[in-house]
Amino acid sequence: MIALIDYKAGNLTSVRKAFAAIGADISVPAAPRDLDRARGIVVPGVGHFAATAALDRDWVGAIRAHVERGRPLLGICLGMQWLYEGSEEEPELPGLGALDGRCQLLRGDRTRRLKIPHVGWNALDMPRPSRLLAGLASGSHVYFTHSFAAPVTSDCVAATTHAERFAAAVERENVFGVQFHPEKSGEAGLHILRNFLDFCRSC
Repeated sequence: MIALIDYKAGNLTSVRKAFAAIGADISVPAAPRDLDRARGIVVPGVGHFAATAALDRDWVGAIRAHVERGRPLLGICLGMQWLYEGSEEEPELPGLGALDGRCQLLRGDRTRRLKIPHVGWNALDMPRPSRLLAGLASGSHVYFTHSFAAPVTSDCVAATTHAERFAAAVERENVFGVQFHPEKSGEAGLHILRNFLDFCRSC
């Protein structure tokens, strides 16, 4: 069973439909204790980082315990940003802290005045092998809509550029994140969700 965390931050329905399309057994837990039965957890989301305040101490504790048991966690868009220590969008609000660093506003430079928020399709550059992106061709296009982004670090398994280069997908052991929306990215997005589902089933 894949648990979709509902913290009232947007795209739960479209993520649920995408997982259902690939044969996943989906639940939306009502309380942190309900995560005990989950093989994998997905934290979706769109909008302002302040929305993650709904993921209070009990939710954070249950999600961390899930990760410590070796079970997979996937953050999507705002959910990926929450995996980090925090974001300058809401500086006093901590993230999960599963990944090092903080998310920053896309700024670029004076020679590249691109529109923010970044909305549209970008190609993925994959610097190293990844379980989440296995079988996906480098250069595959996926759909983004965001203003803040994570830095390119050793956890980055795919990067792209809009105003500046940023992490499009990250992976550290059983913690995964994608800044784009796989549920809106056609076959490439479904391929990524299948990889995550396969990893959940193997754990």
